[in-house]
Amino acid sequence: MANLFAGPADLHLHSNHSDGTESPAEVVRQAHAHGVRTVALTDHDRTTGWAEAGDAAAALGVTFIPGMELSAKHEWRSVHVLGYLFDPLDEALRAETDRIRDDRVGRAERIVRSIGRDYDLLWEHVLEQTTLDATVGRPHIADALVARGIVRDRTEAFDGILHPREGYYEPHYAPDPLTAVRLITEAGGVAIIAHPATSGRDRMMPVPFIEKLIAAGLGGFEIDHRENTAAGKRTLREIAAAHDLIVTGSSDYHGTGKPNRPGENTTSEEMVARLIARGTGTPPRYP
Repeated sequence: MANLFAGPADLHLHSNHSDGTESPAEVVRQAHAHGVRTVALTDHDRTTGWAEAGDAAAALGVTFIPGMELSAKHEWRSVHVLGYLFDPLDEALRAETDRIRDDRVGRAERIVRSIGRDYDLLWEHVLEQTTLDATVGRPHIADALVARGIVRDRTEAFDGILHPREGYYEPHYAPDPLTAVRLITEAGGVAIIAHPATSGRDRMMPVPFIEKLIAAGLGGFEIDHRENTAAGKRTLREIAAAHDLIVTGSSDYHGTGKPNRPGENTTSEEMVARLIARGTGTPPRYP
């Protein structure tokens, strides 16, 4: 049977419903302008942009795959689990994303109070950088610092004031990756670990723990991503081949929030087809 979608496919894009800088519709338009023909909107811990992105995709003849990037934590590592084609009304998954977002807002307020003791920054300044549906987080604090003229851009903000060494960092709640994978899978979705082989503090999880994730239903890895190390990619490809997992490639586009461009990494049509065949919670929206 012929695919109902076309490539190239970029399965990791963010709108201003989380920490991107563009509306869901504009994100889809930008992806289309860069030659992408199958897209997934994967805002952090929320699905509120699906309808708008899906409408924009339909108007452009682009296939839309509903997605989300679920926050998780393993030991000290921040782990992001991409979920695709799950049921957004699943009660257990919704309860977890509600908890994550609520704690994220409280954490942001605490960070702003700390920064405000040393810099001209108030919570109101941060809210000015958000949209109605967005969950306030560190990228919005960075945007407020830029708007106040305290730093030049998000990169300077995260390399300086928002870096943990500066003392303003606050932890936030996130489930362990096993829970995240289970929740997505039980909601009919496909769980893919986002950029799992980064360098530095958030380096790759130990292989024995990754094996536990696979046993719990993990669908695959986002291997082709600008933040993954070459050595990490090799290891992940070996694991994926041994377990016949899905391998994706994506841009992690955030508008002007990051230098990443739509379509800079893509997912093969074979892997997109496997993803669609496995997901049962919400169907793709074909043009």
